[in-house]
Amino acid sequence: MADCLAQTVLSIAGSDPSGGAGIQADLKTFTRLGVYGAAAITCLTAQNTLGVTAVYPLAPEIVAEQVRVVLADLQVSHIKIGMIGSALIASAVNQVLDDFQGEIIYDPVLTSTSGMPLLVSAADLPDLDGLISRVTVLTPNLVELRQISGEDCLSAQDSLSAARGLLGRYPRLQAIVIKGGHFAARGEVDNYLLLATEPQAPIKISLPRLVVKNSHGTGCTFASAFAAYRLLGADYELACRQSSSFVWRLLRAGMNVNYGHGSSGLPHHLLKAESGR
Repeated sequence: MADCLAQTVLSIAGSDPSGGAGIQADLKTFTRLGVYGAAAITCLTAQNTLGVTAVYPLAPEIVAEQVRVVLADLQVSHIKIGMIGSALIASAVNQVLDDFQGEIIYDPVLTSTSGMPLLVSAADLPDLDGLISRVTVLTPNLVELRQISGEDCLSAQDSLSAARGLLGRYPRLQAIVIKGGHFAARGEVDNYLLLATEPQAPIKISLPRLVVKNSHGTGCTFASAFAAYRLLGADYELACRQSSSFVWRLLRAGMNVNYGHGSSGLPHHLLKAESGR
């Protein structure tokens, strides 16, 4: 218990001034789930509930120094990575994590919901290879899985095949969660968990599909919740189930509230305090 209380989850991600996504969503999630969170900012953004209007990647050495000083002082056991912003930042983060022995959960935020690229260009994708080779858990949605794998992923089976290919390509990867919100609409949303130990036996986690307006930051919240639950002792399957349920309950809680004129962030503050301890 004492060791768990002293451990930290570090978020390496962009900043969302509207509070819905990025490090703001990550820190809200860590606090709500009862773990200590730290944050290193990769990019400043200009965005609100209506969309992203500008992205300003920080100098790679500034990002790396933020990570370095946190790792040198705090007991970081888990890292959650979100928006990187540029190939140079990806390289800098990869280098500064060279001696990190804990678990890394990567939510590969490559494009905003409104369609704005969150890397400098699509040509940066190959430069993410070194970073992905370092991570333990990957949590792409369907669009991100297509971009990373280079596969069409026209069906759930195509997506599972693409994920298996990634597990084979990156030996450190222990699990991939394919978030199912972008699959063809039906009565349920299916998240798929593939484990490196059993890639032919995907675990499907289904929840009722909610028709909601406010879904900004769901991917960030899912990955940061996954990191928090892992710190608290959950295995991969339990962490995936708990994170899926956590995001679903946030979506439901936000159905009748609005914090802007577009798609609002999730109302972490409206859920009862929850901890995996």
